[in-house]
Amino acid sequence: ADLYRLLASLQHKEFLYEQPAFPESEYIFKHALTQDVAYGTVLQEQRKVLHEQTAQAIEALYAIKREDHYSELAHHYSRSSNTEKAITYLQLAGQQAVQRSAHVEAVTHLRRGLALIEMLPETPERSQHELALQTTLGPVLMATQGHAAQETGDAYTRAAALCQQLGATAQLFPVLYGLRTFWSMRAEHQTARTPGEELLHFAEREQASPLLVEAHWALGGTLLHMGELEAARRHCEQSVAHYDAQQHRSLAIAYGQDPAMSALGEGARALWALGYPEQALRQSQGCVTLARGLAHPFSLAFALTFATGVHRYRREWDQALEQTEAGIALATEHGFPFLVAFGTIYRGWALVEHGHAAAGIDQIRQGITAMRDTETELFQPFFLGLLAEAYQKDRQVDEGLTTVAEALLLVEKNGERFYEAELYRLKGELLLLKAREQAGGNSC
Repeated sequence: ADLYRLLASLQHKEFLYEQPAFPESEYIFKHALTQDVAYGTVLQEQRKVLHEQTAQAIEALYAIKREDHYSELAHHYSRSSNTEKAITYLQLAGQQAVQRSAHVEAVTHLRRGLALIEMLPETPERSQHELALQTTLGPVLMATQGHAAQETGDAYTRAAALCQQLGATAQLFPVLYGLRTFWSMRAEHQTARTPGEELLHFAEREQASPLLVEAHWALGGTLLHMGELEAARRHCEQSVAHYDAQQHRSLAIAYGQDPAMSALGEGARALWALGYPEQALRQSQGCVTLARGLAHPFSLAFALTFATGVHRYRREWDQALEQTEAGIALATEHGFPFLVAFGTIYRGWALVEHGHAAAGIDQIRQGITAMRDTETELFQPFFLGLLAEAYQKDRQVDEGLTTVAEALLLVEKNGERFYEAELYRLKGELLLLKAREQAGGNSC
């Protein structure tokens, strides 16, 4: 009764307003400044006690549905003296945000948890807490910062050290996967191949279907970029063969993207390069269909990117543009800079094919710059090949040859050979065009 009398008084004086809620009304400060001033009048130690008492009350009141209050509990415990509980709830709130694809919120919770870790004594329990935070943070950073971002690599490198320190075998698999993806996106393919092979050995030893799904696609993707097409195709097929759509839906959240979607997408690229364009089209369509049923935006945006690539290989301009626009819209909405950059490059190429060379070349170059801003080196020979082809169509022969030369240098530097043959074809076309122009000039 005293509480409601005091709340009514504050409401009458227009400090608070009442907001209908179930099972009881909620009261909210009308102005943030008023709240800050009121909060500041409470002594710091008393605030900590009040926050902890509030958190304990929430735990007791909502013991059955505590998961509905993880964010509130994380908020109150992180402002109390109970650091260990604060870290626990920040990790749970972060994981919950990941499941909703609320990536920015997830990163905020998880980074706060890692900051609080420093306040705990160095014990195995502290290391376990940090490992849980780092392995939850890694897939989120892949989506928001980019797979190749140094922050992403740091999270997985630290997680690997913690696994070794704790002897945490169960957590090692997703950490190896994260390291493989980080090195792959930096186009350090030989380095990426080692954890990829370790993943497969681990999965085969355990004979667990979720691990086999992830391991086969991870190694297959690396081999595809290295130009080992037949081996890549086989691994992608094995990944899909072990996949069960109902049983393995959660893998997208655990690893950042759905593995069967990735295996279908990469497998489609392998099929096209091996000379099976119809199979490649069917597989890329299956990739998008699978992703649409997952309610996982990053997987769907990636699937649309894979599908755009297959349409591009098949010279299906309109379908490619439709898919890439859908992918860009989804990636922009959810904040996936890597996929926005990828889509921008594809959109530029489609504009060139539709007769808008200058605008298309500008888009491709913007996309390549944006991709490099995410520290991604993977696909650079392919992207530069698209730019060279755009220069060829616009009869900018010298720019095209310079671009092809840059791409071939990256092929040799990184061992990324998937697009190598096409680069030599483009070089030949450009040299032939240059020779014709010179012959025409001489004849005049």
